[in-house]
Amino acid sequence: METIPPNKGRFIFFVSLFALFMLIVYIRYAQLMLFPDSVSQNIEKPNLIERGPILDRNGSILAMQTRLGNITVWKPEALNNLEQSAALLSPILGMDESLIIDKVRQSTSSFVYLKKRLDQSVLGSIEQLITEGKLPGIAIEPVMGRIYPEKNLASTLIGFVGDENQGLGGIEYAFESELAPQNGVSFGNQLILTIDTKVQQSLESIAKKTLEENKAEAVMMIAMTPQTGDILGYVSLPNFNPNDITGSTEQERMDRPAIWAYEPGSVFKIFSLASIMDTGAVTPNSTFICDGQYEQTSLGGEKITIKCLGAHGTVRPQEIITYSCNAGAAYASDRIDSQTFYRMLQNFGFGTKTGIGVSGETSGFLRPVNRWSARSKPTIAIGQEISVSALQMVQAATAIANDGVLVPARIVSRILNHEGKLVREIQTGVPRQVIKPETARELRKYMIAAASEAGTGRRAKIDDISIGVKTGTAQIIDPKTGTYSKTDYIASILALVPAEQPSLILYLAIVRPKGDSYLGGRIAAPPVREAAEELANYLGIPRGKSPQVDHSGTVKIAFPPDLVIGEALPDLRGFSKKQLLPLLLRDDITVEIEGDGWVFKQNPDPGTPITKNMVIRLELQ
Repeated sequence: METIPPNKGRFIFFVSLFALFMLIVYIRYAQLMLFPDSVSQNIEKPNLIERGPILDRNGSILAMQTRLGNITVWKPEALNNLEQSAALLSPILGMDESLIIDKVRQSTSSFVYLKKRLDQSVLGSIEQLITEGKLPGIAIEPVMGRIYPEKNLASTLIGFVGDENQGLGGIEYAFESELAPQNGVSFGNQLILTIDTKVQQSLESIAKKTLEENKAEAVMMIAMTPQTGDILGYVSLPNFNPNDITGSTEQERMDRPAIWAYEPGSVFKIFSLASIMDTGAVTPNSTFICDGQYEQTSLGGEKITIKCLGAHGTVRPQEIITYSCNAGAAYASDRIDSQTFYRMLQNFGFGTKTGIGVSGETSGFLRPVNRWSARSKPTIAIGQEISVSALQMVQAATAIANDGVLVPARIVSRILNHEGKLVREIQTGVPRQVIKPETARELRKYMIAAASEAGTGRRAKIDDISIGVKTGTAQIIDPKTGTYSKTDYIASILALVPAEQPSLILYLAIVRPKGDSYLGGRIAAPPVREAAEELANYLGIPRGKSPQVDHSGTVKIAFPPDLVIGEALPDLRGFSKKQLLPLLLRDDITVEIEGDGWVFKQNPDPGTPITKNMVIRLELQ
């Protein structure tokens, strides 16, 4: 028997293997030419999984999964009819015919994606044309995609997803492990936010008008319930439509309230003064002299000067807040040692993240004491040489609103599975007492005074709602010079509503306004007043002196007794203008009234003997 040489045997084996390979290729090519629909059918069936929805506190859908479609082209079948197909697809896809033709012809692959992630309103027209046989080689590849029914609403907070339905920004990114199906399951979990869509709509409308009127670079606005730390509204403008992520810029996608750190300016005096007073270093009756500036000489001989908006004369802590007196705040800081001051500000949460759960959150900037200069303490006291986030500001304000108890901010309240069953509640931290109750109540009283006619926040005053505010105007550092800009400012305001027992915190910051003014008291106070008016009605915040009661049908309301004028001045607090008529009609005394509503402050005090030509001053709100 004749044997085959080893080398020749290997040659025959490889030739046979190559021939088999070419046969498979030929059969496959024939299949593609003769039965193209079978290929399209295989392409159109990816493994579909469902990402969990994002809802507001009342169940309104902010982000949800839906069936989208990618438009695909199989070149071997499509090329012969490409011009006609391009003409039909162009108006539907919003693409030039030439662009469609070039994209297909210039592709090195036989399989081309023409456009991705189209919704059913577009896919229906294309599907009809495919059914009619007018788009040979064109197919729809179904995919699960994300839609945002409210479009721009809260978009910088909610974020967006990429082509693979993976979170790339905001809540979508930060809670990827909850929203995306895990461990082989087909459904992700549901996220319930603390946001209230109606509150969000109201704030965004007001913020948009503020942005436009002041020709500002950006606006941030937050509404929070202080007792729970729940954020009801969270605005960062400009924003974007997450349904069309390619049409947005990085600036529009920026979550400013969480990631942007800035010097807060005079709003910060609320927290610096609360810190100083809580230690007992300064009392409500402590006085300081403001002659237009603060001046001190350090032990090293450095002369420190801090300018004030005016010469306010003798000021107590209340006037420091009412007039936003830089000199008074700086002199007050001299009464406390640096380490204690630093520790108190840390207790308010400055220098650390809130832990709210959004991605990229800043810690702000609060240098340790060993890096302070001789001017650091008085400068920090007026809101400079420290940077904060808008989130830190509203979280710190909960301590003023809650009689000294700081409640951590929260944006996601709970996580549910796809069947609506609770997976877990979200708690971002434990409430803690950071200042004494009496200190917080004293600061709220000062904030009420700041909203009076004498205060910097008078434009935020509401006739029948008690509001406490603190305004601020902060210079922005010019990165080119490293010094404060003479043209770039942040105008801001912090508000508590109602001031005596706050159930709502509002914070507004206007970045680089270019309108007629840049002062917080002038341009930030009116929008906050508008927001407080709208939200008071929606949230059921009591207006005026109207009692809030639960009842079965009968209500007994106690009004102040009729005003009786004797030899001494009675307690007039709680009386309306109409009830004051017996006093106003007297011609032997003068009554000066400031504001509208009901009397909340009088001078002289109750019990003072009434004398001829006496002047009585009443403040109403």
